[in-house]
Amino acid sequence: MIEFINVSKQYGPDARALDSVSFHIPQGGIAFLTGHSGAGKSTLLKLTAALEQPTRGNIVIGDAPLNRLSEKHLPHLRQRMGIVFQNHHLLLDRNIFDNVALPLVFAGYGYADIQRRVRAALDKVGLLAREKDNPCSLSGGEQQRVGIARAVVNRPKLLLADEPTGNLDPEMSMEIMDLFRRFNQVGVTVLIATHDLNLLREMGFPLLSLRGGKLIHNDFEHPRMKHPA
Repeated sequence: MIEFINVSKQYGPDARALDSVSFHIPQGGIAFLTGHSGAGKSTLLKLTAALEQPTRGNIVIGDAPLNRLSEKHLPHLRQRMGIVFQNHHLLLDRNIFDNVALPLVFAGYGYADIQRRVRAALDKVGLLAREKDNPCSLSGGEQQRVGIARAVVNRPKLLLADEPTGNLDPEMSMEIMDLFRRFNQVGVTVLIATHDLNLLREMGFPLLSLRGGKLIHNDFEHPRMKHPA
């Protein structure tokens, strides 16, 4: 589902964010992407989402080699992905329903489909009863769940999360991780960037670890890690 083949990303003569990174996460896999601040986690996620292009190497998402896709095909590819940010990026002048509906509105879905899909997504994250509320009335964990509902409302095959529990307490962090596990159990491929050591120990997901832009640990090299319980 996600394959990096000798991928490097250079932002300047002395700023190499990724250095010859290669790995493969199969369809339906789930993994933590780890590393200290500046290790290259956010760059790797941006490249996976085709928000940036690699300096060298190839990336394949599903059956689509990104280096062969034209600009006009990128929006269709991104519709197969959901992205969860650390800081939610919710619109405070719109209610929860409207925030979750945004990807569907941009994709041109009809009113009935939007109503059905948004309510299904909110139900999955336990916030259906709050659909008319403003995001400001929610706790940090609830706002993050709205962000997850928005990421999955278009039923993506791939879910990317960049430090999704960075501002949450341990109990809420585990609840958010359980949501990711549940989406994975129905076939969604999930990649979560985090530096939270407690989550790494508690969840037991396979690991991809970066240091200075290099991949220093890859659990997917070991067959037993490809299908975590």
